[in-house]
Amino acid sequence: MTWNVWWRFGRWQDRRHAILHVLREERPDVLALQEVWASEQENLAGWLADELGMEWVWSRSPVQDRWHGRNGGDTSVDVGIAVLSRFPILETAERRLPAGDAPGDAPDDGKTALHALIDAPGGPLPFFATHLNSGPADSGVRCLQVRELAAFVAERAPRGGYPPVVGGDFNAEPDFDEVRLFGGYRTRGPVPGLVMIDAWRFAAPGTEGGTWDITDQGEDGYPYWHSRIDYLHVGLSRRGTGGRVRAVRRTGDRPVDGVWPSDHAAVVTDLDTPRRTA
Repeated sequence: MTWNVWWRFGRWQDRRHAILHVLREERPDVLALQEVWASEQENLAGWLADELGMEWVWSRSPVQDRWHGRNGGDTSVDVGIAVLSRFPILETAERRLPAGDAPGDAPDDGKTALHALIDAPGGPLPFFATHLNSGPADSGVRCLQVRELAAFVAERAPRGGYPPVVGGDFNAEPDFDEVRLFGGYRTRGPVPGLVMIDAWRFAAPGTEGGTWDITDQGEDGYPYWHSRIDYLHVGLSRRGTGGRVRAVRRTGDRPVDGVWPSDHAAVVTDLDTPRRTA
């Protein structure tokens, strides 16, 4: 599962309980979170993990200026990404993603990618969380970021067993250059041989897939989901080795006791486990 939980915006004290409610209903085995808040009093990922009986790891953004500015200059609350898991986390690593390198590019927003090797049933699962630049005109920066992300995935994903899984808010629709580039099967990918399949291609026909809106964030507290920008990408798997997509759906897309959990909907996919041999 992947979910952008909208940092400390809106009715965040109520939203944290609405987020927890959705996660208790969905019971994800492994979860990528974006816009996770952290202060001296609480790390949202840690609080959720304690409530759900999961392990967790988080990556603090190395650049907090824009987020603190959006919070009225309050520097006591930071933002980052996280991975939660019902299974033991064997090892972790993080990678700084590049900022823009051309005139007019957005300022460095401190984006990272986070890896957690999960001790899943049937073998280790290389799982990654990320959050790319959000500006509508930042496609060039996001292309740089997915190149670095692909290299990170290729370095950390072991050969054999489960394929890598990347959950994140890419801030880009499926036909954008950066999404096609990361997939490596609609255009030449950054890492030879690395193919990352958008799990949504296996959704049932007609299934609503929007998770946000890149032009209009809604009104009167109701989010519009005209854009699919949140993804679970799954590497190619060999038959019988596990990791094939069985189902995919959207969740977190309705209020909980009158409270919207986030301005993003979440994405959940079910993967098969390796076949047992006699």
